[in-house]
Amino acid sequence: MQNNDSNIRLIFLGDITGRQGRTAVKSYIELLKKEDPECFIIANIENASHGFGLTKKNYIDLSESGIDCFTSGNHIWDKKDIYEYIDEADNLVRPINYPKGTKGKGVQIFDIRGQKLAVMNVLGRVFMPPIDSPWQVVTEEIDRLKEVGVEHIIIDFHAEATAEKICFSKFLSHKYNNNDNALIKGFFGTHTHVQTADEQIYNNMAYITDVGFCGAKDSVIGMEFETSLKRLSTSLPEKYEISENPIAQINGVDVLIEKTKTSIIKRINLVIDNNIERGTKNDEEECLVT
Repeated sequence: MQNNDSNIRLIFLGDITGRQGRTAVKSYIELLKKEDPECFIIANIENASHGFGLTKKNYIDLSESGIDCFTSGNHIWDKKDIYEYIDEADNLVRPINYPKGTKGKGVQIFDIRGQKLAVMNVLGRVFMPPIDSPWQVVTEEIDRLKEVGVEHIIIDFHAEATAEKICFSKFLSHKYNNNDNALIKGFFGTHTHVQTADEQIYNNMAYITDVGFCGAKDSVIGMEFETSLKRLSTSLPEKYEISENPIAQINGVDVLIEKTKTSIIKRINLVIDNNIERGTKNDEEECLVT
């Protein structure tokens, strides 16, 4: 991907799910940083700790791996120690449309070579737990971000319904983007763990309905098949178990942000063998199965 001093290469990775997802992502970032040390990496981590929530230990470990910002979703509260560190986690965002007074921040601003880039996390409402309206909360926050000089906004819309994702993205792009200057540079859907094939540049904004997930490939969106089968076929309570299959997939998007628009979006869909010990160039190449 072509770049220059003013452009920003941004990698957005889908929901990191469990140990296999964390291991694969760290391997991928190690290779990515060798190729392009200045790329800005965002990852959704609401399922990073055994499939549900994020422990402080895993937060620190993933932070040290080279991820610049973490988005989340409705499962961010599943590990109770989140309440102890979320207010001090400067590169972690939780959905902005939780009620006022909720711990954590719904948006974080980063300085990238003199440019202000804001990352916002938003929760959908269709087939999701009750939450404040994103339509009002998000527009009020974007207006505030404009006032403090933010030039680029990236939104992780954590939602179930595809129609809600498409409609909300179009609403925001028409409200804040134009031919001369696009404020919202990326709108990426998360939550379903299934990557969609509709990546596009819409109204100078990169868009995809769902970026997918990072975790065990031979699984049911990261969970073991047998426990998923029992729960879905019987409708009886059954605890989901995270899949520990070492063949993992990496889903995400690779985008190029220019001063006034986003010009490129490419889907990331790789398979990584977590069993391969890395050390030499050949080892690193082999760990990428596809």
